[in-house]
Amino acid sequence: MKTVIHKADSRGFANHGWLQANHSFSFANYHDPAKINFGALRVLNDDVIAPKMGFGTHPHDKMEIITIPLKGVLKHRDSMHNSWESVLPGEVQVMSAGTGVQHSEINGSQEEHLGLFQIWIMPNQQQVEPRYDQKAFKEADRKNKLQLLVSSMDDENENILKIHQDAKISRIDLEAGKALNYKVKSAQHGVYVMVVYGKVAFGDVVLETRDAIGISETATFSAEAKEDTSLLFIEVPMQF
Repeated sequence: MKTVIHKADSRGFANHGWLQANHSFSFANYHDPAKINFGALRVLNDDVIAPKMGFGTHPHDKMEIITIPLKGVLKHRDSMHNSWESVLPGEVQVMSAGTGVQHSEINGSQEEHLGLFQIWIMPNQQQVEPRYDQKAFKEADRKNKLQLLVSSMDDENENILKIHQDAKISRIDLEAGKALNYKVKSAQHGVYVMVVYGKVAFGDVVLETRDAIGISETATFSAEAKEDTSLLFIEVPMQF
């Protein structure tokens, strides 16, 4: 098994006043040649956005973009005729930028800060038509069990979101003392695990809130919660 550990305080950080951004991988003005990507996972940003503020209209293409709100109200508008859609904690948003799309993401609250994860995954298809989707997932359905949020377009499961890549995004909330045995899809896949909150052991490695570990070249691995813990799993092809 091959691992790479990214401690929370080793991430890139940008303070824009209205935006407090933590970058797990090189992004914008933060560049670390050792942290360009993890397989097809290109971006994992942990953002806090001030009330009434946000990202103005800007373009994207050739990327699968997944947003997971953790706190507050996200408002989304795009060139696909989606006009200020609300995305709340418990919901997940996906956008295939494809041949090109314009969008805006803002904090829809006048008073509360917005916290979210934004994930960029490099697609396995080019020149696709841009698309948008969002879905609500019950918190109770990830208590001590893995909850699948996002998978590939050819996955027949109709209760999840889809992207143009052979990838999976899942969450689990583990009670203290509980463990999970994760089965990796194939020898060509790796899994990047973000500790949303809590304290968890991956074998002899103990990680805490916002620490992360990338795991590859193994069929399975285990995670044991040392206290109540929430984990985000991003499984991607390591070669793409």
